[in-house]
Amino acid sequence: MADNVVKPVSALTVDVEDYFHVAAFEKNISPKNWNSMPVRVEKNTHRLLDLFDEHDAKATFFLLGWVAERFPGLVKEINQRGHEVASHGYNHTKATQQSQQEFAQDVRATKALLEDLSGAEVFGYRAPSFSIDKTNEWAFAELKKAGYLYSSSTYPVKHDLYGTPDWPQQPYMRPEGIWECPMPILNLAGKQLPIAGGGYFRLLPYWLSKRFINRYLDSTPSPYMFYFHPWEIDPEQPRVKDASLKSKFRHYVNLKRMETKLGYLLQDYCWQSLHQVYAKSLAKHI
Repeated sequence: MADNVVKPVSALTVDVEDYFHVAAFEKNISPKNWNSMPVRVEKNTHRLLDLFDEHDAKATFFLLGWVAERFPGLVKEINQRGHEVASHGYNHTKATQQSQQEFAQDVRATKALLEDLSGAEVFGYRAPSFSIDKTNEWAFAELKKAGYLYSSSTYPVKHDLYGTPDWPQQPYMRPEGIWECPMPILNLAGKQLPIAGGGYFRLLPYWLSKRFINRYLDSTPSPYMFYFHPWEIDPEQPRVKDASLKSKFRHYVNLKRMETKLGYLLQDYCWQSLHQVYAKSLAKHI
C-alpha cells in the first residue's frame, strides 16, 4: 500500500499467554506443572513490542494474570510504550468451565492485579478461547459489576472448541451494559469464514488473508480486528509430543513464517488498541 494512501484503522490485539497455557494442550499439560515449564512469553512479548514500535502500531494486550504476576515489569512496559493493558483472566480457565461466582472472582482479581502493576485502569476483557456463549450469558453482567467497559469474547463461527454463529457479527452494546466486540468474520458463499487471525492467518498465504480483510472492510461498517499470541512468532518453542495430531497442526503450522507475515500486516494497515478504536462508543457509557 503506497504511503500516500490512507490506511484503514483497525484494532490490533494480543492474547498474552505462553505455549503451555493454550486450550489445545490442556489435556497434556496440567496447570500444576506450569511452574516447571520453560517460560518464553516474556521474551516473545518484548519482540512484539519492538516490532510494533517499528510500524508505529498500538495494540491491546489481553494478559493472563498468571503471566502478569510473574513478569510485573512486562505489564508496566506495555503500558509505558503506549499500549492498552486488558484482562484475559488469571490462568486461562474457560468461562464455560467456571461457576458464576468463580468467574466473578477471577475477573475482579485479575483486573485489580493488572491495574496495580500497570498503573492504568483496565477497561477490556477477553474470555479464554472465546468462551462466553448462550450457556453463560451471566458473564456479561459480572464483567459490568467488576467495572469493565467492553468485552471481546465471542466468535460468530462454527468451531469445535468455541463459537456463537447466530450472535451479532458487529460490535454492539449488550443489555447488561457491556460493549461486546466479536471477532470479525467474512460472509462468503453462505458461510461465515473466520478471518480474525491466529492459526487461520498462519495457515493461509498472506495475499489471501489480505484479500479477505479488504473485502471485510469494504462490506462492513466496523473496523477490522486482528488477534494472535506471542508464542506464534516462536518456532523454537518446546514441542508437546503427546498432543493429538489435530492440536499439533493447529499450534505449530507455519510458525516460522508468522513474524514475516505479521510485518506485512502491520505495514499494510493502521493499528490501534481496541479502546482507541471504539473510544467514542465507550465514552457514552462511562
